[in-house]
Amino acid sequence: MPHTLFNHMETHQQSPVTLGPQQGETLAVMGSNYRILAGGHDTAGAYATIDMLVPPGGGPGPHAHPDIEETFFVVAGEVEVKSEAGTYLATEGSFIRIPKGGVVHGFKNKSAQPARLLCTVVPAGLEEFFQEIGQPVAPSEFLPPPVLDAAAIQRIQALAQEYGQQVFPPTYLD
Repeated sequence: MPHTLFNHMETHQQSPVTLGPQQGETLAVMGSNYRILAGGHDTAGAYATIDMLVPPGGGPGPHAHPDIEETFFVVAGEVEVKSEAGTYLATEGSFIRIPKGGVVHGFKNKSAQPARLLCTVVPAGLEEFFQEIGQPVAPSEFLPPPVLDAAAIQRIQALAQEYGQQVFPPTYLD
């Protein structure tokens, strides 16, 4: 009897999904490369996981997303994480959790080496914002950060709002 139950269950389960190191959609987003490992279309909207390669000087400015919980695991390098609660130097092996509620936060790679972060957002949706503002690139190809003139900033702010994000001036957390 248990054997039959097991076979029955097995036919309704999805297979594991694997991505090789060069697979998945890689986007140039504001000078960094974001590789979408799992998006909302893969997880029925439950979460998205993004592999972020952040060059020296890179990282998002102050922003908030009240309805999204976000985590970062620093795989390599280091980033300075700023929020309304203070500043934290996140080195390799560090974990950062931005709870729902809209705390303003951002991070910068202030080192001379690239930083790599594994980011998960719950629920999914933030990856769609990155797809809107980013540009597809090869995994090893870096594009310079776009020039942020008034029109570009206005466009990004409008898109951010569409995806439940608030964007603040670069000096907001200083």
